[in-house]
Amino acid sequence: MPRSCVPPSVPHAPPLGTLLRRYAAGTALACEPVDEGLLNRGYRLRTTRGRYFLKHHFDPDTADPASIARQHRATERLADLGVPVAPPLPGHDGRTVAVVGGHAYALHPWIDGRHRHGAQLTPGQCGRLGALLGVVHASLEHVMRAQGEQAPPTSEERPVRQVPPGHEGHASPAREPERATPPGHTARAEHTAPAEHPAAAPSPDPADTFALIDDLLARVRRHRPADSFDELARHRLLERRTLLERHADRRPPHGGPVGWVHGDFHPFNLLYRGDAPAAIVDWDRLGVQPRAEEAVRAAAIFFVRPDGTLDLPKAGAYARAYRRAAGATPSELAAAVHRVWWERLNDFWMLRWHYERGDTRADSQFPAASALAVWWTREYDAVCGAFAD
Repeated sequence: MPRSCVPPSVPHAPPLGTLLRRYAAGTALACEPVDEGLLNRGYRLRTTRGRYFLKHHFDPDTADPASIARQHRATERLADLGVPVAPPLPGHDGRTVAVVGGHAYALHPWIDGRHRHGAQLTPGQCGRLGALLGVVHASLEHVMRAQGEQAPPTSEERPVRQVPPGHEGHASPAREPERATPPGHTARAEHTAPAEHPAAAPSPDPADTFALIDDLLARVRRHRPADSFDELARHRLLERRTLLERHADRRPPHGGPVGWVHGDFHPFNLLYRGDAPAAIVDWDRLGVQPRAEEAVRAAAIFFVRPDGTLDLPKAGAYARAYRRAAGATPSELAAAVHRVWWERLNDFWMLRWHYERGDTRADSQFPAASALAVWWTREYDAVCGAFAD
């Protein structure tokens, strides 16, 4: 294969020659797409000088070069503090974002490692995972102040964004908090750009969700030929409507204390080397959000079982370590559990992808994710206890 190009089978092949001339990275020997990403595009790149990860910031919600550069500065400072990250490489001009043909790219060192779900972690490793996220939250406050970013508000406001785990780079599809607004271009949903100073946003309104359920049920009925996914979707939609009718008076108020968060912390954005985390990747959703909610959302992804239940002993070990590292209180975690539970109860992004966009990439996640909302409602007190005791 010519050293300056990628195979014809690679979709959306990046302009390697132009890009690599901006770096001291040699010339291309091989370039393969990383299949797991849903939003942005990633490539495993081998050159005459080593191995790299080339990221194409394709998702329009996160492709602003200035925002990408800010994320890069944050990861560089986090690395200085000892947080396991993979900061980008600077080009000859010192910039870490290369804009070619109107598209933004970044070159990172290739990190050898593998993703590990909660089922693959011992209780001790679950505690270390929670401590790692707590350190990330605490370190980001220091890092963003050092970058001159305004300190986040302390009022109990919740950001407009609700984002699924992203999944580019070394990442792979993760789930996104389902909402009563249509999904956009992310594995999360139609979200806004990272918000440093979130405006107050109410929690999902069940009236909006009821209307969405009716619309989705109509789409299910019209889908031909009907299949097993349609059958499960219809069952879960009717089930969810009943649960919402029963619990409509439990809608939570605005969120708790906010701070700088990763924004997309889940198993496919964390690489392990052996038993130790090697790098937290995909910082596209860096922003200000209720910190404890990120901790709960991450646990709901790491520790969900295929049958839609949570491994509560492991979640408890994780939460205790997170509280110690982040300085979060049990009541803060309990409030976050309530808000994320409500979010999940009103959450239908996977069905919107399937029926509104004809995008089936998240279908495999739907059985466990939809069962989790039901199980969480039934075991609400036990889930709160795992995070707050």
